[in-house]
Amino acid sequence: MISKEILKKVHQIEIRTSSIVNSVLSGAYSSSFKGRGMEFSEVREYVPGDEIRSIDWNVTARTGTPFIKKFVEERELTVILVVDASSSGDFGSQGEMKGEVMATISALLAFSAIKNNDRVGLLIFTSQVEKFIPPQKGRKHVLRVIRELLYFKPKEKGTDLALALDYLNRILRRKAVVFVVSDFATGDFEKPIKLLKRRHDSVAITVWDPREREIPDVGFIELEDAETGEIILVDTSDEDFRKTFKKEAQKESSLLKRLFRKLHMDFIEIVIQPKYDDTIHPLLEYFRRRAAKLN
Repeated sequence: MISKEILKKVHQIEIRTSSIVNSVLSGAYSSSFKGRGMEFSEVREYVPGDEIRSIDWNVTARTGTPFIKKFVEERELTVILVVDASSSGDFGSQGEMKGEVMATISALLAFSAIKNNDRVGLLIFTSQVEKFIPPQKGRKHVLRVIRELLYFKPKEKGTDLALALDYLNRILRRKAVVFVVSDFATGDFEKPIKLLKRRHDSVAITVWDPREREIPDVGFIELEDAETGEIILVDTSDEDFRKTFKKEAQKESSLLKRLFRKLHMDFIEIVIQPKYDDTIHPLLEYFRRRAAKLN
């Protein structure tokens, strides 16, 4: 039995995302991804200029008049959300934790998918595959996906993206659209994500908090690694420390972007902002650009 508190939170997420899906994201989403192929629609009489290979010889022989087969794109897609639930998501300096933002982004994608009659599946991972929900259609199914994103309690704290992608590469038989939503604070994952990209239409969505890239001068503070529990005391008034911290963060970010470019894989960088609309702006812009490129 689902508690009233959970239902209320899920409803809030649905309200929060529905206006964006309806007004902005849905059209761009549907224009951004192609279906699995072409399916038969109907036959019609041949007119000069039609492709001869499209002639339906059975109907033509039966009627004595040339007819051709018409095909339309098979629109239905399978969308898989691969979402990081490691403890590094339990951090936030802008009013929301990274994990909450990942859940909201995933909700936007899920609602956009069902609005286009696509199937949605979910893989939640930490240092192990915590949960896999096979793709299905429908609002009821998507609400279940959102509940899991909001309230799932992972067993582990660490992150192993390579393990999650290996699992997905083994079980995912049909071509899908795969969104990997994470801060990508993990070990080497180039080999499995390269295989994923080869088989599926894959998009990486990186989510990070500004304080993970630059620390202000606030004196002595304790920093805790959410995944290992290690605590260190740092002096943020030390300018050299702040510069080194920023430099290392920029280096990690550059290496990640370089990897995605090397693989020719789409990626979206989400920087959490005080205003929700500002946070998700890069996601909406990505779909607009992709739709414009394909149409």
